Amino acid sequence: MQEMSLENTSDMDQNEEQEILDSVMGGDADTVAKPEFDVLRRVAGDASKNKEFRSVPIPPHRLTPLKKEWLKIYTPLVEHLHLQVRMNIKRKTVEIRTCKETIDTGALQKGADFVRAFSLGFDIADAMALIRLDDLFMETFETKDVRTLHGDNLSRAIGRIVGKDGRTRHAIENASRTRIVVADCKIHILGGFANIRIARDAVCSLILGASPGKVYTKLRTIASRQKERF
Repeated sequence: MQEMSLENTSDMDQNEEQEILDSVMGGDADTVAKPEFDVLRRVAGDASKNKEFRSVPIPPHRLTPLKKEWLKIYTPLVEHLHLQVRMNIKRKTVEIRTCKETIDTGALQKGADFVRAFSLGFDIADAMALIRLDDLFMETFETKDVRTLHGDNLSRAIGRIVGKDGRTRHAIENASRTRIVVADCKIHILGGFANIRIARDAVCSLILGASPGKVYTKLRTIASRQKERF
């Protein structure tokens, strides 16, 4: 008898829970559609208590180009992203923060990526794509991550990546639709996720000792496949 009473109480509890769920969800809990939320945006003129702040370090060799092109860097950050920005010469950084006019919640990240791309050596026109498009990324790796090279072997590997008058680098960029910056032992790639993978594989093949001719052949095949898709 005691076991029967325990089973009855457990069944009653489950029924009560189901009734509560049905009353809250407005029907059967299993058939309720998933809620859809709008994109989170700030309201213009709404002063936020906590302002977000980013500080982007600038390498010493990029300070002079930064001063020269400051107006071109400053304009999109203020006019398009509605951010506050200043150049801190003492700390060698570019400081960015949101304000009450900032509407897009991802504006600060886009602005920081834009400045960082310029600090790595990308042209302003290429770095501007990070502000306009959402599916662009940057990837950085070193030659030692692929293969440990020293002295003349390292110089030859970098020479294979760049090519005569930059032809190899331009060929990889055109085939993979990316932008590549070779800074000493570091390689920076800007582009879409799949395109970065194509460019990275080509650069890694050159570091490992593949001849540019083989890399060109593979890039032509990839380029023809991309044309067929579109």
